[in-house]
Parts: sequence; structure tokens; C-alpha cells
Amino acid sequence: MNAAIIYESFTGNTRRTAHLIAQELAKAGVNASVSPITSVDYQALEVADLVIVGTWTDGMVIAGQRPGRAARLRHLPVLDRKRCLVYITYAIDPGKALQKLTRIMEERGANVLGGMAIKRNDLEGGARDFVARLLDAIPA
Repeated sequence: MNAAIIYESFTGNTRRTAHLIAQELAKAGVNASVSPITSVDYQALEVADLVIVGTWTDGMVIAGQRPGRAARLRHLPVLDRKRCLVYITYAIDPGKALQKLTRIMEERGANVLGGMAIKRNDLEGGARDFVARLLDAIPA
């Protein structure tokens, strides 16, 4: 299986998480490419069986949370029913940012199979849980 991981990062946590997810996928025998949303690897995206999109949580601490730089996410190429997983990194409360990211990806044509909010003080554990939980649910 080939995976393309695309991320939008503000402080570096979401970028780090993308690379941790790629490492966990490699342990599971999945080839994964990682690219920032500002420099998407279109070749990797074309051949990907699975697309993983991550961003950070923007907004106020307890209200109005949303995917960071959502406008950039809305300009991703049409994903034409590709299987997709999403993740959000957050500090205190992700609110409905994960659901909003899911909607954005569905608007881009992705078949979103699930997602996870990953707290910034446990990126390693979050990446492990993300891969363990969600890859088990995805048919090969």
C-alpha cells in the first residue's frame, strides 16, 4: 500500500506528527510520502492508495475551533474518491475541528474513513494510536 501524507503546520507539531505517522506506517509495511500543503508531491498523491491529511487547530481556546489555514486545504486537488484519513493536532480542545476537516476533504472528493485529534504533548503516542486504530479499519 502507498500513502501520501499532506500536512499544514504552524508551530511544527503537525509536521512532526506527519513524519511520526510515516514512520509508524513504514513499520506496518506501508510506503508513505510526506509533504507540506504548500509543496504537495503530486506524483505520490496520484499513486497513493490512501491519503492522510493533517492540520492544526485554530481558533479560540474553548470555542470556534477550526482546521488551521482551511483555505489552503480547500485548494487541494480533487481526490476522486480516494480513501482518506484526517488528523488534527491541538493544545487544549480541538472542538469540532476534526469534523470540519472531514467535511473539507469530502468536498475535495475524498472518501474519508476516519480521523483522530492528537494532543500536542503526546505526538508520538498519538501517531502510534492513529496508525494502529485506523489502518486496522481500512481494507487493504
